[in-house]
Order: sequence, then structure tokens, then C-alpha cells
Amino acid sequence: MRQELMSLFNDENYIRMNANEICTHLGKTSSKDFVEIVKTLNALEDEGIIYRTKKNKYDLIERFNFKVGPIDIKKKGFGFVRIGEDDRDVFIPRTSVNGALPNDIVMIKTNPSSRGGLVEGEVIKIVTRNTHFIIGDLKRYRGKYYVESDDKNLNLRVYIDKESLNGAFVDHKVKVLIDKYGESGEAYGSVIDVIGHKNDPGIDITSVALNYQFRTSFPEPVLAELAMIPDRVTELDIEGRKDLRARTIVTIDGADAKDLDDGVYVEKLSNGNYLLGVYIADVAHYVKENSKIEQEAYLRGTSVYLADRVIPMLPHQLSNGICSLNPGEDRLAMACEMEIDKSGTVVHYDIFEAVIHSHQRMTYEAVNKMLEENDPDTIKEYENLYPMFKDMQDLAKILYTMREKRGSLDFETSETRIVVDETGKVLDVVLRTRGIGEKLIEEFMLIANETVASAMSWLECPFIYRVHEEPNGEKLQKIIAIARALGYNIKGRENKIHSHALQQLLNDVKDEPAERALNTLLLRSMAKARYAPENLGHYGLASKCYTHFTSPIRRYPDLLVHRLIKEFLFKGNLDFEYYLLKVNEASTQSSKKERDAIDCENEVNDMKKAEYMEQFIGEEFEGVISSISNWGMYVELPNTVEGLIHVSDMNDDYYNFDSDLMIMIGERTRKIYRIGDVVKVKLISASKAEREINFELVETKKKRVRKYENKRKNSVPKQKSTS
Repeated sequence: MRQELMSLFNDENYIRMNANEICTHLGKTSSKDFVEIVKTLNALEDEGIIYRTKKNKYDLIERFNFKVGPIDIKKKGFGFVRIGEDDRDVFIPRTSVNGALPNDIVMIKTNPSSRGGLVEGEVIKIVTRNTHFIIGDLKRYRGKYYVESDDKNLNLRVYIDKESLNGAFVDHKVKVLIDKYGESGEAYGSVIDVIGHKNDPGIDITSVALNYQFRTSFPEPVLAELAMIPDRVTELDIEGRKDLRARTIVTIDGADAKDLDDGVYVEKLSNGNYLLGVYIADVAHYVKENSKIEQEAYLRGTSVYLADRVIPMLPHQLSNGICSLNPGEDRLAMACEMEIDKSGTVVHYDIFEAVIHSHQRMTYEAVNKMLEENDPDTIKEYENLYPMFKDMQDLAKILYTMREKRGSLDFETSETRIVVDETGKVLDVVLRTRGIGEKLIEEFMLIANETVASAMSWLECPFIYRVHEEPNGEKLQKIIAIARALGYNIKGRENKIHSHALQQLLNDVKDEPAERALNTLLLRSMAKARYAPENLGHYGLASKCYTHFTSPIRRYPDLLVHRLIKEFLFKGNLDFEYYLLKVNEASTQSSKKERDAIDCENEVNDMKKAEYMEQFIGEEFEGVISSISNWGMYVELPNTVEGLIHVSDMNDDYYNFDSDLMIMIGERTRKIYRIGDVVKVKLISASKAEREINFELVETKKKRVRKYENKRKNSVPKQKSTS
């Protein structure tokens, strides 16, 4: 029947018919035929192949001005539908979402008019529901149990029968499986997991993590395999490896880090070049291919770093134990040793398996005290290592200069550190800073990743690259226009701006009020870096060939890269077919899980920032306008807390938004607000539940401040009571 119907619809002389007319046309006169035809029509409609008009007549979807794609719905209720890779996203106003939920596959019709360069559309059918569970608090009203999602992008209430509570009580945080959707957009489901009471310490962060489908515990088969892994290096493990235990290898990490996956060594050679050794935990030696542990790591994709915890990719017994390069203990490593000349060029390299013995567990803080502050006590404490750290500093500068010359972009983004107590309560929100210690490790990891990628690309074997395509010219031009309106000149043609020009902009805006805002806007205009089986280069690093090799404890692609090195570089395996499939699947999965992790971390930060600011309602702060939209202006405080001044709260004038220059202009006063303007604001509301912070303007500085200095850069500025 399906084939008959499709032949009918594909006939160029077909005229739209209803079900009865189709039966007559096909000569199907029995009630059994009618039921079968209606059933098939419904299936074709559900699949988005045909469309039924308001008069119940059917035709192929492509004969209408309809499009099908996934919808991304924002917290304010509007959404965007992506139609293919090359088409522009279609904007769906809040009033036209029509019950669709984030990630649903929807059918839309586009309107002939557009607003602000956006093509607008309306959801006319939900083809596929893609929300299968929600996390939220169990509530009861008038005898009915229900759960509303903690995900504020998901405007959904799920009703639950008493028989489907499965031990849950009111105010429990629960996971609910959606069994079916109703005609009016409501849903019905059953409790499949009781996470805890809604007020339990840390339950808020757990809820966010589960919403992003991150697994917070390891299944029994993984733990069973884990018990078989030794907790110390054996003589059998060492066989065939280069023994570097006598070499003065050190780790440099944050003070609270427990998964130490990279060690470094630098030596100034007699010819004036540098020997840089980067030694990475050999996780692949312990996590065997296709083992339960590896399968779990593949599903997780990455470790997730949230305010008070880490959701690890590997069990802690591995990540903090035998795979961690702990000081004073023998460890297996994958080594990349490079001889680097004074221009930053790698003139020789060697990649091999090694056994090492970390001689010192250094912290970024200690290295920064030595190299930035010249602190005599810290230098004395590490006097035997201090000469090597000075060489590291010199080499890192050479490598940075080399990257800068070739056009690598060095973004200064605002990283947040949320300080919480043992109950999960936020004590402070601070700006995380990067010192010399962090930067030299970054340079060493970058050059090691590049060297490994280049070595593997020569083999033309299956491999997983870290790629970053050139930015979209239209998006970039918008940022350039904004920067020029702020007085920054950028060289380049209309649709081709070299990364050197972008880096010059980043240099020009350094230490200015608009620095963080322009860095963020420029970063958002870039394509997202991702994993791919093809070497497409890395625009942001101005690198022809790049991969991720240096963090196999916390990133699955790095673990796979180690395995591919062992197979193709060390063993000379020529069986490409199996690994071609593996790198394709891993690239897609790892890119998705990375995006999920970033979104999860951002949501937790937004939630905790709002929680922190709830105590300061009514108090005044000084901040910088970080972004402007048609609904208002976002202001960022020095500690990275960001809140909205809604346009309806700007009462001194009626303000219009210029989307090209990203400015607000007062109709009567002609007052202009730009990103980078320093403003004084009052906190009028903060909601942890809604992840929202709202300000109102108190005053604007008479002159735009070109140098924005605050002595308390890493904490909230001093509050002034308005009472």
C-alpha cells in the first residue's frame, strides 16, 4: 500500500485528495482497504513525507513551502530551526513554537517577511518528539502528581499516576520517563529514579548533570574490570620501554588537581636549542580496546568539571591512581620529545613508550611565585629545579612568539571559579586568572599536540584530528563593524580578514573596558572547534595539523589517539578499515559530549552565580556592558557575574536597538550605550531556580573610561547599601 500511495503522490498530474478520494482513485472500496490506507497515510505524515491540509487533503511535503529540522528553543521561549548545513537558521517567535520542545524535529512554514536579517517561521507540526525524560521536583496539586523540568528551556509538565511513583514522595528530586504526549502538549510518565530530596546538599548540581545525561556513577561491569587492574607498575609493564626514571620530570597543575596526566622536562642543549619532553599518562595500556571501561569512557566522552565536583570519564581508581603521574611513583607514559630551535621550530622529535618517575608535584601557584614574583622563599624551596623553570619560561616565550607570528589567536576569556562550602552553598565567585605557570604548560601541550598530529598525518592512516574551520565571513563582519564603531581599526577585505588582523584587535583592546566583551563576541563568531577524521587545520591556532594527545585521563579522543599511535606508528598495523569506522564514530560522539559538557558547566555556573547574588539584592555595583540585544543590555561585574538590564527598566527614554553596531540609542536624548561602557547598576532580582540576574541602571560614567581598574579584580566590588 505504501508503494501505491507514493506512486500516486509522485505522479506529476496528481491533484490533492482526501482519504476517501484516494480510495476511489485507487479502486479500493472495502472498509478494510480504507483502514489500511488511512493507517499508511498517518505513517507517511508522521515521517514528514506528506502533509495533510486543513481540508484533510494530502500531498508531498516538498510541494508546500515547508521545511523540516531540529528546533533549538531558548530560555525566553523563542527558537531556531536548522534546515541543512548550508541554509540559514529559521527564527521561530515564542508565539509560533506551538508546543515544540528543544531538539524536537519539527515541520515549519517560513514567512515571506524577515526581521533583522532573520528568516522567520512557524511550527505547524511536531514530526518527532526527542525529549524522553526530565529531571525535576515531584509536586502534588488537587490530588494530581506532576514534575516540571529543572531545565528552564524545557517548558513541560509531566503528570504521574500514583502507581507510577515507584517510592517517590513530594519534594523528591526525580527522573521521570515520558511514556506519552497528550494532544495539548502535556505529557504522562513514570518515576524511574529517586535522586534525593530537593534540599539535599549538592542535589542542584546533580540535577543539572543528569539533565545533560552525564552518568554520575559507574556500572558494575566497569567496576569488575577495574578490580583486575594493578595499582603499581610491574617489571612486565616496563619491558620494551625507554627508562626515564632518572630524568627530572615534574608535573605542574592546580593545587586541588588529583588526575595528573602530563609531566614535562626542559633542557638547554649545547647547540643553543631546547629539549622539551612531554610525558603523558599511558592510559591505553590499562584501558584495553573494547573493554567495559573503554566503552564507558566513549559514552562519557569527557570529564565534566562542575563547581564542587568532577564527573570523571574514568573511575577515580584509574584517574587518581595508577594513571596519575603522582610524585615519587613509577608510571607508564607516552612520550613526545622535541628538539626546538630559537625560532620555535621543531627540528627533531621522537614519540615512544616510556617509564617515568615524577620528581616533583608542582602547582601553578608555586611556579608563578618563582617566575612572576621572584619570591625568594619559593625559589629557595625549589632551588634544584629553579634553573629548569627559567629555561621553561624562556622556551614558552619562544613558542608563543612563533605562534603569534603565524597568526595564532590568543583569546582572553573570563573563566569563573565558584567557591562552595561542604553543603554546596556558594561562598564566593571569583575570576580565574592565568599566570606564567599555566601559560608555559599550555605552550608545551600545544606543541606536543601539533608534533604528534604531524607525525601521524604523514602515515596517512586513520586518525582523529582537532579541527577549527575559518570563521563565517558574515558573522565576522558584524564583529568588525562593532569594533570599528568603538574606535578600533581592523585591516582586511570585506570577506577575508587574516587572523593576524584579529590578533591585533585582541592586542589593541587589552586592558580596556571592552576587552572581555570583544573577546567573547569574537570567539562566538568563530566556528566551534571539533573532532574530525580529516585534517582540516586549526584556524584559531594557525596550525596546519593539530590533535589532542595530552589528556587521555579526561578526554576520550586523546585516549583513542594513543591507541592509534600504538597501532600504526609503533606496530605498523595496516588494517585501516576497522579504525576508519572507529575514528568517524568517535569524532561525532566526542564533539557532542564536549558541547554537552560546556553547556552543563555553563548552566551550573549561571545557577550558582544567581544563588550567590541573591544575598545582594538592592545593592549597587560597577560593571561593563558586555552585550546588547533588542530586549536589553547585559552587564558583567569584575568577578564574571553577568546580569540583564531589561529595556523595559530603562525608564529615562525609549531605546532602540541597532543590531549592526550593537548599540542602544535613546529616541529623545540620543544617549548611546555601547559594549565596553562602564555603568553603575543596582541588583533588582536574582533567581537560582531561573538562572537569572537582573539589574537596573543607577548612572552612567560621564566619559567612557578607557582604563578599567578595580583593585578587587577577583571578587565582587564593594557593595554600597541603598537603604
